[in-house]
Amino acid sequence: MKKLIPFQKELIFKNYVHEITSISLEHNLKLKEKNQISGEFIISGTYKMTEASINVDPFEYKIPFDISIDKKYDATNIEVDINDFYYELINNETLSVNIEIIIDGLEEKEEPTVPKEKTITQNDKEIKEETREETQTIEQTANDEEITKSIFENLDENERYSVYKVHVITENDTIDSILQKYGITKETLETYNDLNDMQIGNKLIIEVNEN
Repeated sequence: MKKLIPFQKELIFKNYVHEITSISLEHNLKLKEKNQISGEFIISGTYKMTEASINVDPFEYKIPFDISIDKKYDATNIEVDINDFYYELINNETLSVNIEIIIDGLEEKEEPTVPKEKTITQNDKEIKEETREETQTIEQTANDEEITKSIFENLDENERYSVYKVHVITENDTIDSILQKYGITKETLETYNDLNDMQIGNKLIIEVNEN
């Protein structure tokens, strides 16, 4: 990729100038840093002070030049040169120079690919909700089985005739209604449960004697 950069400068002579008899342009521009071109334009030549002059006088001007290249370009392999140059004697002490710089070998950097975010649809939400509910059900069942299992592991062989049930406390439950439902005494209920902490959703271990 090529880029053209215009540059204009007015040079002021100390002496009266009637005519520019010769002029040349050189430069030492180069890539100094990662994206910085720096250097000088060197303009030299000769001029006549009057129309009748036989002799010519030399002149030389060094013009500093700096330019930054946009970071979206890779400037590693660029070449810098002069594409065009022209001048004009504006008055008897001012010389206007116009320089067109060409930068060749620019490469536009590739932008990193940003992964697209996955859009969660309503169906995805429903599937996640169903999965969560199934997981909770499985975990609840496992907890109930663990409670029952721990009870039977602690039983003496002579007590195997008793049946143990798990009762989940509901809004309408009272101690009397639970005792009546399972046909047990308050003392039996207190064997495995703290009756001072009767809250909805809590589990009670009910020992039912089937003898």
